[in-house]
Amino acid sequence: MQEEQMDFKRWDEQLVAEHELIERAMAVLKVELEKARTGAPDTFRFSRAVDFLLEFGDRIHNRKEEDSLFPLMEERGIPKMGPIRVMLIEHQAERDLLRNMQAVVGGLGTLTPQEREKLVADGMDYLQVRSEHIWKENDILYAMGRQVMDDEDNRSLLEAFSKIDLETYGAGAFERYAQMVAEIEAGSGAKRPLIENLTPEQIHGIFEALPVEVTFVDANDQVLYFNRLDREKIFVRTRSVIGRKVQKCHPEKSVGVVNRIIQAFREGRKDKAVFWIDFHGDKVMISYYPVRNDKGEYLGVLEVTQRIGEIQQLTGERRLLEWED
Repeated sequence: MQEEQMDFKRWDEQLVAEHELIERAMAVLKVELEKARTGAPDTFRFSRAVDFLLEFGDRIHNRKEEDSLFPLMEERGIPKMGPIRVMLIEHQAERDLLRNMQAVVGGLGTLTPQEREKLVADGMDYLQVRSEHIWKENDILYAMGRQVMDDEDNRSLLEAFSKIDLETYGAGAFERYAQMVAEIEAGSGAKRPLIENLTPEQIHGIFEALPVEVTFVDANDQVLYFNRLDREKIFVRTRSVIGRKVQKCHPEKSVGVVNRIIQAFREGRKDKAVFWIDFHGDKVMISYYPVRNDKGEYLGVLEVTQRIGEIQQLTGERRLLEWED
């Protein structure tokens, strides 16, 4: 059965999602390049990553930008000789480096030390160029596009992107691209959670810096964690709550509702439950979210509590450039 095409609502949403697929393939390429320096990379995986980055990253993703996005941005007043020209130059640089790798990666085992060194250098150069390029587009170029394009422009770009996808992989193209990346990643060790970049001290600091109170209840309904341990909280919690059943942390009259929420999360029928109350002269929002692993398996519930009175009173705008120290 064919999968349905992912329903993107905005042109930039689609391009950013494609960037994420490209970055996943780049992570595999980086692993294999590091192996190639001194050891034996997986030639098949190396080749598949390069092929995907050239076939999808350039001939599909970059084509959408070059054939549709960039010309429309020019029509809306963004000069071609400005950031668009930089993007085009970088597209060509990426293309050349990928072609260099594609030409030799199949014979990786027979390369001389000098040829192997050149392959690794080209690969690392590509990763650097592409990484910077994605950042420029996500954070700068697409923001410029959003400022000058209207709803009709958005519709026309989505149609143009869809036409390219249908021409190449048919209905459900994005899901096919994602499946290709998953196959490349399999067994590579490249798909690592970003949290592995953090130390326990940094993770603790992040949770303590959050302007909300979070509590985690595991799959056995036991409270295992809450932040702001020794700081003022909306609802009092002390270490004694750790290990207790969450049902014992609520008034008896609400336990039935708590159980229904947990069961709905456990069965995958709901993905949030949100409530708000008046509390000590403020408005407090209490939200519950199911926590799952990458396989979709239920791990528990995250409770998020925050004061929202000030948020409700916001009007107009206050932009970053208006900040004063």
